[in-house]
Amino acid sequence: MGSDASKPSTPAAVVAKPASKPASTPTSKTMDSFSTKDLMQELARRISCEQRKETRAILVGPPGCGKGTQSPYLKKEYCVCHLATGDMLRAAVAAGTAMGKAAKAVMERGDLVSDDIVVGIIKDNLDSPACKQGFVLDGFPRTVGQAKKLDSILKSRGEKLDSVIEFDIDDEEVKRRITGRRIHKPSGRSYHLQFKPPRVPGKDDITGEPLIQRKDDNLSTISKRLGNFRAQTKPVLDHYSAMGLVKKVNAVQSITAVRNDIVTALGDPTEK
Repeated sequence: MGSDASKPSTPAAVVAKPASKPASTPTSKTMDSFSTKDLMQELARRISCEQRKETRAILVGPPGCGKGTQSPYLKKEYCVCHLATGDMLRAAVAAGTAMGKAAKAVMERGDLVSDDIVVGIIKDNLDSPACKQGFVLDGFPRTVGQAKKLDSILKSRGEKLDSVIEFDIDDEEVKRRITGRRIHKPSGRSYHLQFKPPRVPGKDDITGEPLIQRKDDNLSTISKRLGNFRAQTKPVLDHYSAMGLVKKVNAVQSITAVRNDIVTALGDPTEK
């Protein structure tokens, strides 16, 4: 059902098929593995999602503008899938696939990954049950060429785009946000030197292990990525403005204020 959108999408286009599982590999959980309460809550959630309108939206903005912060809420509230190309590409890099290795070199240089890789990821994921009620695209399209390919994909599926949300933020604020990010690699826990500092500088709060800065979070790479964004992604807004789809939100507000502006732009999810 459409409410399966709460499940994380899988980057089918970039992850190599796993080898056959050995006979001893545990199988999926059965219904008996869940409590009656959990099953009833899941049923209620699915019924609620079926009553919500289909929503297909794109979030446009430079890295660090807050798209990733807002997407989980939108995914849950609108019962749609969240397709973040950056996360999916990093998953491929972590898996060590051929495309992941190619993408890694490109991302570490601060360049944009080729259209063929990105479009393949998006197209495959749109076919998943999680995207039945719609999607929130985060990080795609980045170029007019990608935008036109997305237009063609949706047209072939008999679907249409509802909104393009532009996150309005200046470059200096982006640099401050991104260069301050730190992560605990084993767990994925994230921190920020200014907004969410660890209790002990440079150490994970839980394990005390060292925090690291991702290679593409340095000032030099960020400056290059911003240059790419302003030169290539901004024209995407012109493309969708001509269709009357672009709605701008002030991304320097509080998280709640930005969220409220996005919901206003997308409309009430319960009004079909």
